[in-house]
Amino acid sequence: MATHDHHKTEQEKEELACVYAALILADEGIKIDADKLQHITKAANVRVAPFWPAVFARTLGNIDVTDLIMHAGAAPAAAAAAPAEEKKEEKKEEKKEEKKEEKKEEEEEEEGDFGLDLFA
Repeated sequence: MATHDHHKTEQEKEELACVYAALILADEGIKIDADKLQHITKAANVRVAPFWPAVFARTLGNIDVTDLIMHAGAAPAAAAAAPAEEKKEEKKEEKKEEKKEEKKEEEEEEEGDFGLDLFA
């Protein structure tokens, strides 16, 4: 699936240039900062608004981008498992409460009956 640059806005092109620059730095094991991102985009002859390198540097500067990419699919699955487990526990607790309520109601009915049934 090929995408064509002429369909991208200037802002999208600038963001993409910063993404590629960040990936280059991460691949080389170099800490991502605004100056390095600006240097790479200039070398690629891509003009970017001055705030983009700063935004990307602030966002990715303290993150191991390579690790993020390698484990991108694993994190959501692990995070989704925890709420599912919590829901199981909640349902178990609800069932226990329901059983206690039913038992209590049955006991109350039995206590009030005294074996007398007016309609028997």
